[in-house]
Amino acid sequence: MRLRRCHALLIEPRETRELDIAAVFAGEARMRSRIEWRGLAAHRDDCVTLSDAEVLALGEVSSTDWTEGEDFVRKHGEAVVRRLLDNGLLETEDAPDAGDAIVREGHWHRIAAVAHRHLRWQDTDTQKTTEALAGDSSLPPMLERLGPPPPPVAPRVDAARRQPLPASPETGFDRLLSRRVTCRNFDPARPLPLAMLATILQQVHGARATAEVTGVPLLKKAVPSAGGLHPVEAWLLVRRVDGLAPGLYHYHSTDHALEPMRALDAEEADGLALRFVAGQTWFAQAPVYVMLVARFQRNFWKYRGHAKAYRAVILDAGHLSQAQYQLATELGLGAFITAAANEGEIERALGLEPMRDGVLAVTGFGYRAGEMVDLEFDPLKAVWPAPA
Repeated sequence: MRLRRCHALLIEPRETRELDIAAVFAGEARMRSRIEWRGLAAHRDDCVTLSDAEVLALGEVSSTDWTEGEDFVRKHGEAVVRRLLDNGLLETEDAPDAGDAIVREGHWHRIAAVAHRHLRWQDTDTQKTTEALAGDSSLPPMLERLGPPPPPVAPRVDAARRQPLPASPETGFDRLLSRRVTCRNFDPARPLPLAMLATILQQVHGARATAEVTGVPLLKKAVPSAGGLHPVEAWLLVRRVDGLAPGLYHYHSTDHALEPMRALDAEEADGLALRFVAGQTWFAQAPVYVMLVARFQRNFWKYRGHAKAYRAVILDAGHLSQAQYQLATELGLGAFITAAANEGEIERALGLEPMRDGVLAVTGFGYRAGEMVDLEFDPLKAVWPAPA
């Protein structure tokens, strides 16, 4: 038997605070710190609590070269090696781990791989989580509990040394940006026209041109992307679009077409919508969600194990979101983006493997409701005029 360590593994000394029982029996109530070793692997959703002996063993085996198992077991003990094998932190040559192979073959930077895997949410309800962690999330209690926030701008020189700049003249684009407000109030009774959905998909996510450069197929879109690779694709949860059945779809960016993935009835679609955005009810009435999903190998094929590759993919999602916001605003629609999403739930619904096709954010758009029930940040009063 030969073995090796999994490809991407972070070992963290995790500290938790707990009641000191011995002190309680002595008549004193106090907390104490407890530190445990935790192993976070890029091919596992859960973390593994490790003993000192297991941490030592992991530090003495390669993730690339195969190690003779008999010698390794003799040195570290059968129980240690068996537990590491059972938890997928070690693999044997004759029974390689399929999940680890996906990460290994995907050319991930190791730290980025672990971060992507373990910062995803599954079955999270933001309402319950916020209340449990911080209590009332309205601003006055937050200020009392957390203290004042950092200032909006951190000055770097004295005010007298600042160089004033001329004000720009107002343009149509300026007026458009003034109306760009995250929508939290969608009209549940007004479906989106299919033509309007098609316009947003084509203008934001569609390929304007394709080209082969020295044998590499590249795309020209409305937004920039590292190497012209455009790895972030649009997957849709459609609920209320005229002429389009509710369901899950993938947008084919070069053919400008929707690929049906799974039909949904209205109740299923509503349930998925709320779970996708982790219980954020103010987004749940949007008639269309667009999930920004990265095909990591499209980027990592070129930028193999690169420390900046994952960051470049995240930037792509931001570019697409802003383009979608601007176009939706121009069309008279409200739009949103949220990172508070249940990526695990979305992956299961769409049939995605997170280290191949990773959910980065959920966006959406639709007609605004006639009344602001949930507060929207509109300081310019461009969308919601001040009451008379």
